[in-house]
Amino acid sequence: MPAYAGPAAARPGDIAGTLKLLAYLGLACVLIVLDHRGGWLTRGREQAQVFVQPLWAVAGWPGKVVDSISDDAGTRSSLIAENRRLRNALLVSGARIARLQAATADNERMRGLLGAVERGGLDVQLAPVLDIDLDPTRQRLVLDAGAGDGVRVGQVVIDAGGVVGQIISVNAMHATALLLTDPDHALPVAVLRNGVRLVAYGTGRTDRLTLASIPLSSDVKVGDVVVTSGLGERFPAGFPVGTISALRPDESRAFLVGDVKPAAQFDRGRDVLLLRSAPQRPVIGPAPDTTSALAPSVSVAPPASVRTTPAVKTAAATTAATPPAAATTTARAPRIEAPRP
Repeated sequence: MPAYAGPAAARPGDIAGTLKLLAYLGLACVLIVLDHRGGWLTRGREQAQVFVQPLWAVAGWPGKVVDSISDDAGTRSSLIAENRRLRNALLVSGARIARLQAATADNERMRGLLGAVERGGLDVQLAPVLDIDLDPTRQRLVLDAGAGDGVRVGQVVIDAGGVVGQIISVNAMHATALLLTDPDHALPVAVLRNGVRLVAYGTGRTDRLTLASIPLSSDVKVGDVVVTSGLGERFPAGFPVGTISALRPDESRAFLVGDVKPAAQFDRGRDVLLLRSAPQRPVIGPAPDTTSALAPSVSVAPPASVRTTPAVKTAAATTAATPPAAATTTARAPRIEAPRP
């Protein structure tokens, strides 16, 4: 470039840019003045935020998703721990409720035993059940009371419902009771409604006794209550034995066979009562309204009739409405009553 050349002339593009800049500056100054005086720009920004809100919400979705996942993970862990704690608490509560129910059931059974003693004015001894054998061929109770506690062979065992059995062996610490349901056991009984005397045999089942050789002419019905007759002087008269639940002809069609639902609960309870002495009166007396022609002595035998001689008892049974077949069955009962060794 030669040394005598002057400064370069301004180009048209530079002048236009300068003018645009000046125009923008002037417009900015005008807007600042107007906004300062009227505040319309502030309102414009507020209106613009309304349209921008959806964009902000969409922009915040990823963060919300991450926070929700984190919260759900923490909530699931806390719920699992809480469920484990509640499950343990439920098991503990269930065990406590089971213990309370067992205590309530024992309390009810003890109240039943106490009520039976008070109603009958009985002289009894409470004996805990140590073991039970409910095999179909062998129905026994082992009691946690023996000769040292005053238990003796032949004592009658009862519970709140009725007769359970009798003591057949005793040692110093324990005693064994033969249940009514033992196949080798037979018990002289009488129908409470009309005094018909029968013999109840054990069947090996805790829910059934059998009445054999019931005369067809006897007034025995389903639903009749059966009590001890007192014959044989082993079981006092008037103790509930059960209720007749079914009657059917035997194989010979000459007699009936009856099923008796026992009054005692052989498979429940942890205590039984041992009779120390026979009560002075029957525990359950005869029915007050006897429509039949039976004499009072033919109904449930009171202790006085039990203490009569066998000849008197046979004569009373013969003169009553009981047919000869029933008398034969009854006379056989005391011999069968003793348990088989």
